[in-house]
Amino acid sequence: MHLSRADHSTSPPQVDIPRDYNAAHDLLARNSRRSSKAAFIDASSGDTLTYGELTDQAHRFANALRAQGFEPESRVMIAMLDTLEWPVVFLGCILAGVVPIAANTLLTTKDFEFMLRDSRARALFVSNPLLPVFEPLIGKIGTLRTVFVAGDDAPNSVAALVKAASTEMQVTDTCSDDACFWLYSSGSTGTPKGTVHLHSHLIQTAELYGRGVLGIREDDIAYSAAKLFFAYGLGNSLTFPMSVGATTVLLPSRPTPADVFGTLTRFKPSIFFGVPTLYAALLADPAKPQRSDMNIRVCASAGEALPADIGKRWTEAYGCEILDGIGSTEMLHIFLSNRPGEVRYGTTGKAVPGYELKIVGDDGHECGVGEIGELQISGPSAALMYWNSRAKTKATFAGEWTRSGDKYTRDADGYYTYGGRSDDMLKVGGIYVSPFEVEACLMTHGAVLEVAVIGVADTDELVKPKAYVVLKSGQAATAEELQMHVKSLLAPYKYPRWIQFVPELPKTATGKIQRFKLRSASA
Repeated sequence: MHLSRADHSTSPPQVDIPRDYNAAHDLLARNSRRSSKAAFIDASSGDTLTYGELTDQAHRFANALRAQGFEPESRVMIAMLDTLEWPVVFLGCILAGVVPIAANTLLTTKDFEFMLRDSRARALFVSNPLLPVFEPLIGKIGTLRTVFVAGDDAPNSVAALVKAASTEMQVTDTCSDDACFWLYSSGSTGTPKGTVHLHSHLIQTAELYGRGVLGIREDDIAYSAAKLFFAYGLGNSLTFPMSVGATTVLLPSRPTPADVFGTLTRFKPSIFFGVPTLYAALLADPAKPQRSDMNIRVCASAGEALPADIGKRWTEAYGCEILDGIGSTEMLHIFLSNRPGEVRYGTTGKAVPGYELKIVGDDGHECGVGEIGELQISGPSAALMYWNSRAKTKATFAGEWTRSGDKYTRDADGYYTYGGRSDDMLKVGGIYVSPFEVEACLMTHGAVLEVAVIGVADTDELVKPKAYVVLKSGQAATAEELQMHVKSLLAPYKYPRWIQFVPELPKTATGKIQRFKLRSASA
């Protein structure tokens, strides 16, 4: 199976995908000549999985699913740590035509119960350390037929399934428009939504962003702090590297600064994918390594807009740019990004070739230069729908355009600047104020580690900015000091009228700040 990729200076790149197409088969087949090369490395154990071993085990897993009676289009849930078994299970499902649902491993029993019932998953593949969270649900959910454990050699383990299965390399007939996998949205604005993606979407993002912006190549080693269950992490760690035959380092544990720097110095990845809160924590780490201890050529950031100060300080410390971009579960990966050599910190860059963007105002008309409105996207990786949520599907996927829910402005050079979520925007004295602009300003203060700004009504029921601030370890600052800092850099009406110091901010497992929880606490 061969895909064609045409690049023309006068038109966006196009990826021509045949109707008869299986995403896992494509990713595996294009690495058939690299059978002895490491596809994945487990950073905790140092174990490797070569492309040849991955192909064999994924096909064995697909055969095991067929032998267990799982038919094409049946759904299963993956709640596994980032180990070498994750790509085997994910790709094996797709080879068999079974639809894997990649689940956030940091959720609660209640969250998982909702997702299992909502998706009607027939099987669960779960890492052994996570099994206690699911035990109250086993036997309680009628559609959940069986549970397989990853990380041990028990009879119901993933390893046992693979070992006992046939080695026949069979690919279930699927087409490019078939449902391929699901991801549940992060829940940064409330209840997660099952987001359905097609077989064609994985390689579209790999070609348009992975190769088109990052320039990923065969000799790269990739490491993503964002996990595989996250849309961002799935592209970073699986699709992009496999599309060109690169190697991925997986870290099963939580990405603490110590473990992240340990991975960067030990395995010397050339591409590093992080999120803004992690970059801030890495820069604040007193034990951070020297530039010469690492081998990063390019960094990427997504999840939330990257404050300009963090990007500048990272480049100064480590000599490489952070390509700040924005993607979404709905679009699968990044569609708007800075590019190597063209970075403007404080902006999210320009449209990724292959995607069209527009900014739409409250009146429904497209905005001009400098006018704030909602960012909408048209591109080949837009999700099919939200499962069991017709009204939200219609509100988000409007024909060719997908509504992001993010406010943006665009300057005369075509660079887009983030203005906050649509429901986060504040109107102070009749003028729109971007919470992110205030947050970015506060982040330039030397004592501030993290900050979130929301709108709170004063005694006259007028909305004003309020900041929740996490200070760096060993640092001190007063509310008055931080307020004066903002007043010195922004228009005075934008300063936070209240500042509350907190030990941490509420976040999703993917690092997004849950501002709706802060609003609820301030109500």
